[in-house]
This record gives sequence, C-alpha cells and structure tokens, in this order.
Amino acid sequence: MNMDRRRMLMGIGVSGAALFLNSCVSLSYSRSDNNTLPLKDDEGEVTAVEDLMREHGVLRRALFIYAEMATGLDKDPAACKLEALQKTAGLFRSFGEDYHEKKLEEAYIFPQVKRTGGPSAKLTDILISQHRRGREITDYFLAVSQNRNFHAGNAAALAKTLESFVRMYAIHTAIEDTDIFPEWKKSLSSAQLDEMGDKFEDIEREQLGKDGFENTLKQVSDIEFSLGMSDLAKFTAPPPPSL
Repeated sequence: MNMDRRRMLMGIGVSGAALFLNSCVSLSYSRSDNNTLPLKDDEGEVTAVEDLMREHGVLRRALFIYAEMATGLDKDPAACKLEALQKTAGLFRSFGEDYHEKKLEEAYIFPQVKRTGGPSAKLTDILISQHRRGREITDYFLAVSQNRNFHAGNAAALAKTLESFVRMYAIHTAIEDTDIFPEWKKSLSSAQLDEMGDKFEDIEREQLGKDGFENTLKQVSDIEFSLGMSDLAKFTAPPPPSL
C-alpha cells in the first residue's frame, strides 16, 4: 500500500470508529438558538435535523466498511468477501441513495437552501452531481459483487474505486452537516421545522417500512460483525511515536 493511500484510509478509519460510537450513543442536548442544530426538542422527540444526521451516521459506517475492504484487497485480494460488498452496496443504494438523497435532500433540503441564495446555495449543484456519480459507483459495486469470476486482477481497480467513493462521501457528508443542514434549518421557522420532522417520518415509513431506521442500523451492524468489525476497541489508535 502506498503512503498516500495508507494515510487516507487511516484517517477515515479513525473518524469512522468515532462515528461508530456516535451512532450508538443517544444525543439528547438541545439549544434554542436557531443557528445551532438541536437533536431533540423539549419533549425529547427526534427532530428533522437529527433524522438527517443520524442517517449520515449509518452511511459513514457503510463508508468505513468500504475503507476496510479496500485495505483488505491490498493485503489479500483472494480474501475479498463479495457478499459483504453486495450487502453494503445494497444498503447504500436503498437507504442512502433512494431514500436519504432522493426523497429528503434532493426533494426538500437542497431546493430550500438554493432558494435562500446564501453562501451554501452554490454547493447544492455539486452535491447533486456527486449523488449521481455515487449511484454510478454503487452500480459498479453491485455488479462486481455478483461476479463470481472476481479474481486478483480485479482487486486493484476495486480498491481504487472503493477509496475514491469513500473520499468523496467523507467530505460530502461533512459539508452537508456543517454547511447545508444549518443553512436549511436557519431558513425555517420552528413550526416549519416541526412540520418537516413529521414529513420526514412519514417518508421514512413509506420508503423503508415500520422501524426503517432501526432495521437499517441492524443491517449495517450485521455486516460489521461478519467482517470482524464489531469491536470498537480494536480501532483505537496506537500511541504516537516517541520524539
């Protein structure tokens, strides 16, 4: 593995491990300042913003799986678990692309942010373009994972594509969390934000069924377990070298 690749995947691995923990911890603080991102309202109900950010948590865990797969391909291409790749790509397609991106972000978040004309408005076209490229790459992952003739000669191309996908979505989701979602929230009144929360819950049930988020979270957890990734402690960084 070259040094640039090692550094990139190590960075993603550390952030992915932190997000693994973050996805398992209930975040319950809230603030009244409309420029902040409250995760729960005064009654403890999940807000529209938390819906979006916890969904990103699931997608980042899928990205972490991809990053670990890329590392594994570098070490031993023959050990690539195509079934895990297929399940992860399928989850990213149904939960990330068909639901989170199309039904929420592209239908409600991006148009509203673009209408504000604020500093984040110009980012929405780039984000939509990255959604399209992500779907192309997911098509590739689904095709590769069904190819029982996969061999070591395909490993380098798959690893490179996994890495580029992870790299794109790492910054993509971070920009949405820090720029897009706050701009969207700031443009809505409290009543409108509550209405969006109800609408997002309805869309989730319609798209994913009852307990859709919880079922998706279980799916990604099962994939992590099958790959030996369910022990958070193993991703603790080693101590820094002595100076």
